[in-house]
Amino acid sequence: MRHAVTLLLLPLLAACATPQERCISQVTRDLRVVDELIQEGELNLARGYAIEEVTDYRTEWVQCGPPIVRYRPDGKRVVYPARHCFDQVPYTVRQPKAIDLASQARTLEQLKRKRAELARAAGPAVQQCRATYPETK
Repeated sequence: MRHAVTLLLLPLLAACATPQERCISQVTRDLRVVDELIQEGELNLARGYAIEEVTDYRTEWVQCGPPIVRYRPDGKRVVYPARHCFDQVPYTVRQPKAIDLASQARTLEQLKRKRAELARAAGPAVQQCRATYPETK
């Protein structure tokens, strides 16, 4: 869920960023994703279990049509209330999930190796962004 909110806000932030910042953000995107996965994996290992988000649905009485406005022949305005109906509304719950701690530790080590590889590759790309889009003060 947190990732979804971040992704939704990204276009708003990108609109305010300089060309250099947008370039750097683009070339380090994978690095940021791996950093988030490492952080999540470390938290899971520390807790001993994962937290998963599950979307479920509940039935709610909702407004499914607007109020209706009619005029009588004598010109008086009559407002009929909005129509209501039952609808399935989604909601998200966070619940614990059992994990294989040994497998999680192996995955975490692989992610850390991948992070080092991505950081090495991002260095020259960031320098290229700085050279292509120099900041003026």
